[in-house]
Amino acid sequence: MSDKNETKIGRRGRAAVVVLGDIGRSPRMQYHALSLACQAGLEVDIVAYGGSEPHAALLQHQSIHLHRMTQWPSVPQSLPKILRPFMLVLKPLVQFLVLLYYLCFKIPAPDVFLVQNPPSVPTLVAVKWASCLRHSAFVVDWHNFGYTLLSLTLGRGSSFVTIYRCQNISRIEKHYGRMASGAFCVTKAMQHELDQNWGIKATVLYDQPPEFFRPASIEEKHEDQRKSQSTLWNSRLHKLWNEWNRTPDEDFSILLEAALMYDRRVAGLLNEDDVSDEEILWNEICNGKQFLYPRLLFIITGKGPEKDKYEQKIRKLKLKRVAFRTMWLTAEDYPLLLGSADLGVCLHTSSSGLDLPMKVVDMFGCGLPVCAVSYSCIEELVEINRTGLLFSSSSELADQLMMLFKGFPHECDALSSLREGVLAKASSAKWVTGWDENAKPLLSEVISQNFS
Repeated sequence: MSDKNETKIGRRGRAAVVVLGDIGRSPRMQYHALSLACQAGLEVDIVAYGGSEPHAALLQHQSIHLHRMTQWPSVPQSLPKILRPFMLVLKPLVQFLVLLYYLCFKIPAPDVFLVQNPPSVPTLVAVKWASCLRHSAFVVDWHNFGYTLLSLTLGRGSSFVTIYRCQNISRIEKHYGRMASGAFCVTKAMQHELDQNWGIKATVLYDQPPEFFRPASIEEKHEDQRKSQSTLWNSRLHKLWNEWNRTPDEDFSILLEAALMYDRRVAGLLNEDDVSDEEILWNEICNGKQFLYPRLLFIITGKGPEKDKYEQKIRKLKLKRVAFRTMWLTAEDYPLLLGSADLGVCLHTSSSGLDLPMKVVDMFGCGLPVCAVSYSCIEELVEINRTGLLFSSSSELADQLMMLFKGFPHECDALSSLREGVLAKASSAKWVTGWDENAKPLLSEVISQNFS
């Protein structure tokens, strides 16, 4: 991200980006930091947890300073049950004190604190207190709602504890959200919810791919396959991409069921029986035999909590025309993989029904059409039959895979049409442009009001 649009805002010339989570897994806040430095000319302090490495562009920027907090340790299974409620209370209290210490003493006073929500507790409370103590503006970037994520994590049962915790987080979230100097959100649907039911005026700032997300060149695709062929996949397969579910709002079993249906349907169309030797199939492919439907390879990235469980399920499926490979990628290799794939699959359903999947934005930036789970506001991002398709079941996804890959690679008109639509959209939708038009004016306004 270049500095050519730099126009300084604020008196102190500083901004603080706050994430009570792994900054390497918070791409939107990384892009905010880069824009604050490159497009607003500010020194930027990021206060967050470590874990995954953020993008090199952020680490190498001289105006961006990363302050990694120590994470709260996981509660050992051996801890007596009688002490666990005490730990549930102690954790947010310690997090609050540590975060407040960093915001008030470890970093210089900023013109504005820009905080990611969720998590709401204790983040919003700590940032509001710090903004008052340091006479700074306070802006919330609403990615979702903390209480809906907690409800999904704890289960949608009606137990008193679940209801009590979610209702209290909702109250804190709403109260401190209203106290912010300004707000961003990720969809028009969320903007309407915040306005009508929360009394919060938010500016929609759609996620858009930064400049390092782009279609891969022929040379990059060849290099991608060369580096990974010996350990990850065979270049004769046609790559699809997905990501391990990080939150409970994704059902990976849908993809497994669809893959099994594709495998069995193709075998039936080609009159293959279940005992056919896989080596025969590989020899036929190597000898140039053309098949109406290709073999599919799903590349699954990430470190989701259910990775091991689903890897075991995959091994039991005994698939012949579908394969899965798992990997963890650096921030620099991740766009290269997307740009080398043929189709993206998104299983995100949203705990609130009001946010959009960042992974689809990344896919579009790399020219990758998408098959995504259908839910209330997904059409704000995916244009049906132009940039992707929507499905509600594993059977629908299997149907879409059959339709899109029939005649691959030269006679799959539907897939080619979607790719053309994505490339047309990606050429006009860039994070830098959206941030200049929507985020920068709001930040300039709240900073000016704070010092007036």
